[in-house]
Amino acid sequence: MDRKPWRERVRLEDELLEQLQEQVSQAAKRRAAALAEGVAELGSVYKVAKDLGKSWTAVDNAIKKNRPGKSGPDTTA
Repeated sequence: MDRKPWRERVRLEDELLEQLQEQVSQAAKRRAAALAEGVAELGSVYKVAKDLGKSWTAVDNAIKKNRPGKSGPDTTA
């Protein structure tokens, strides 16, 4: 049985985690865009949340945290 050295396995898993975190980040942005579209269609965060069976704060926070086009923290203070 030919096992890779532990350092190599750790490096490979770190790379995989980085890829997965990027995918999660992109999915959150796409979800926020869809939620924002729902707000535009239905007229309020509350209505979107009610339609999805979620709390309005969860929907509102998801939109604010992952605004479409937002690439990182706002540093323009």
